[in-house]
Amino acid sequence: MKNAGIDIGSRTIKVVVIENDKIILSKVITSTYNPAETCSELLKKITYDKITATGYGRHLIGKILNCSVISEIKAFGLGARLLYPGCKDILDIGGQDIKAISLDSSGRVNKFEMNDKCAAGTGKFLEVMAAALHLTLTEFSEKASKAEKPYEISNMCAVFAESEVISLITQGADRNEIALGIHHAVARRAATLMRKVNACGPAIFAGGAAYNKCLKQLIEKELNIKLHISENPQIIGAMGAALNNNNN
Repeated sequence: MKNAGIDIGSRTIKVVVIENDKIILSKVITSTYNPAETCSELLKKITYDKITATGYGRHLIGKILNCSVISEIKAFGLGARLLYPGCKDILDIGGQDIKAISLDSSGRVNKFEMNDKCAAGTGKFLEVMAAALHLTLTEFSEKASKAEKPYEISNMCAVFAESEVISLITQGADRNEIALGIHHAVARRAATLMRKVNACGPAIFAGGAAYNKCLKQLIEKELNIKLHISENPQIIGAMGAALNNNNN
């Protein structure tokens, strides 16, 4: 049986099809102003027997497709355990939130924390900060890695932090050091959430921010644990949604 999972996030839509616990298809596309239409068009090109929705838009898509839905927290737990059976902790930095999740010995969610009231430290925050420095996200990570010391960023609100960065640039501050300061601030925020769930590893780093090598290294240093990253860290929630079909 081909089981599909679709994760409708704030920035991207991810779909995965699993057969016999093997991923046979995965796609990641940018979300639009009309996620329902985008999902419908995407799924027209995919064959599956059952589908489960997760993410911000799960209830909307669940009604349209008349399918089951699953919380992001449970979906990430299921997806992480498929990739790394010994996984105990998950850090997901998505477009608009950060999730820290701990799993028990059987893979069930034990505890979780979310930073969902503010974009500080999220993928969107990193995009805004990179743009303020006139850098791509890849350049942003590379510049930060080259700095010898970080500029301390005092504000984590995206609006105020952007103003602070622009002010530092006009004062002649080094862009590499500013970039590193921003990365340090995000890493500390993520590490704080992970400590709240008593993360001790093995841990998975999921979400688009997992592609940021500098951020990964800083979080590992903060927590003193290794973060494992899959080939496509953005699809873990969709994977878990697909696996949920086995329980229905």
